[in-house]
Amino acid sequence: MLLRMKFTQQRRVRLAQGLWLMSWMAVLCGAFIFTLGIYLKIELLRRAEVMDNTEIHVVPNILMMVGLASIGTNWVAGRVCQDSLDATRFPRWKVLLLAWFAVLTIRTNFTISVSFTSTCHCQVGLRNGIRFYKDTDVPGRCFQKETIDRLQMEFRCCGNSNFKDWFEVQWVSNRYLDYTSKDVKDRIRSNVDGRYLLDGVPFSCCNPASPRPCLQYHLTDNSAHYNYEYQSEDLNLYPRGCRQALIDYYMGLMNSTGPGVLSVVLIQVVLVSLRYLQTAVEGAMALEDPEGDSDGYLLEKGVKETFEEVKANVLNMLKFGESVPVQGMCSTFCCN
Repeated sequence: MLLRMKFTQQRRVRLAQGLWLMSWMAVLCGAFIFTLGIYLKIELLRRAEVMDNTEIHVVPNILMMVGLASIGTNWVAGRVCQDSLDATRFPRWKVLLLAWFAVLTIRTNFTISVSFTSTCHCQVGLRNGIRFYKDTDVPGRCFQKETIDRLQMEFRCCGNSNFKDWFEVQWVSNRYLDYTSKDVKDRIRSNVDGRYLLDGVPFSCCNPASPRPCLQYHLTDNSAHYNYEYQSEDLNLYPRGCRQALIDYYMGLMNSTGPGVLSVVLIQVVLVSLRYLQTAVEGAMALEDPEGDSDGYLLEKGVKETFEEVKANVLNMLKFGESVPVQGMCSTFCCN
């Protein structure tokens, strides 16, 4: 037996009570993870119009699945711990516990992988969103301007990478351009695509904490403003791009899975301890003395022997699965 321990009736009761408490703590952690997934999903849907990458929705979906799985598996663990104190109710779990241990092990590894998935999929930004800033009259994009303005003010950011991203797109609607003006005509002719580009940014890029009045236009022209140097001036704009601001925000949410880490630790402890409880209770029942001493262990045999036994069982199941279709085909052929 691997890591055998002696259990009295009192120790079995205390182990069951402690595991019951930890199981319900893990249920609460699972509920937190599920709630965090829902909140993150809502936040992403709120800003879906300006997101470059829709694959980030994988992250809240995984968090919700992990949260539900944690609630379900740990609720089962709590019931097992409760029934282990009753010799008439515990035997019904004997068949299900082996499968439950396997599911719990897989789910624990799955929970650990969520953190890596969260990091890989957190690619968001406004690169495509700012192109539609001017389309206030286009169905489906009417609120794009308002969404981006609110986002830049809320997250104190400007553009995708920085404020210069606005120099590359026409963010002023054509309905507000005077095509009889020479300046407008010259700017449109100077661009191959016929766009009205200018070295300016929307008002939502202005930093209200700056002591200087906001500079929105002619940002690259030193002579357009008094006591102004383009290369050294902070422009009174938010220096951070919205892509970095959004990544910091969503990664902060995803890294708030402290209860998730606690859940993983609790699950590992519950997994090992519940195995001891199972074998100790079954040992006492086998001796027909529920209140007597019994041995608890993790594996009935050594690690190598257990691995070989599981491997043999899996191979036998695979052989049985292959033989059934062959026999069915033979019987059909013979009948014909």
